Amino acid sequence: MLHLFLLQRFNGGGKVVLIICFLALFIMLCYFALRMVEMAFVMRKKRPLYRHLLPFRKLTENQLKILESDFVFYKKLEEKERRYFEHRVASLIKDKFFIGREGLEVTDEMKVLISATAAMLTFGFRDFYIGLINKIFIYPDEFYSKINDEYHKGEFNPRLQALVISWNHFKEGFEVANDNVNLGIHEFTHAIHLNSIKERDVSSTIFEDSFKELVELISNQDDLRKRLIDAEYFREYAFTNQFEFLAVIVETFIESPQELKNQFPQVYSKVQQMLNFNFAGY
Repeated sequence: MLHLFLLQRFNGGGKVVLIICFLALFIMLCYFALRMVEMAFVMRKKRPLYRHLLPFRKLTENQLKILESDFVFYKKLEEKERRYFEHRVASLIKDKFFIGREGLEVTDEMKVLISATAAMLTFGFRDFYIGLINKIFIYPDEFYSKINDEYHKGEFNPRLQALVISWNHFKEGFEVANDNVNLGIHEFTHAIHLNSIKERDVSSTIFEDSFKELVELISNQDDLRKRLIDAEYFREYAFTNQFEFLAVIVETFIESPQELKNQFPQVYSKVQQMLNFNFAGY
């Protein structure tokens, strides 16, 4: 009897294991099928199959007031998009370490506006965390950098996974909305660019591939390249190297999109594809 009982239990247990194996195999097949479908979609549409999951993180009442009163991009979003944006800002605040320097006390205003800048630039991405940034150092004003023994307004150090900014100059970037000079946008773009080279998620791949397409476009069209330089539309710093060029054109795209679109529609189109911006009037 004991032998029969153990055999029955073994057979029953074997069925359970078999069912679990079939379920695991089914989930894996569904996952790979979804990846294949998305790959085909990305190749055709140059954007992720989907961007958002359910928003669940909430800002505090004070943080939400700051976002509503001081961040123009948020105001341009539709109601549903605002909930996703709030979730992303709250998630970035939770994910990053904000560290004040030279006696500067980190406030909700700093956390919200810095995180909102990152959320804005990655709002077309699925993975919006910018994994290469772990710490955000905030100085009251310009700070001395050991990278080149000079004073900086901002910098991104991928080795230390640190974004460093002058709070005064960060705020100045948003005070004039269309001068195409914005410290926060500029430094976060550097981080996003390097992160896209390192990571292989779908949004990073689209960003990096689209930037390569933009570089190739400019390299192959002498007339476009000449007009970009002669127009003096982008500040001279943009032509330092490819990294600075990208940071400056993203500043321009965010702050004066219509003017960029009118003057250089091909460049505008590639940056729009790079960031997957199809909201807030872009």
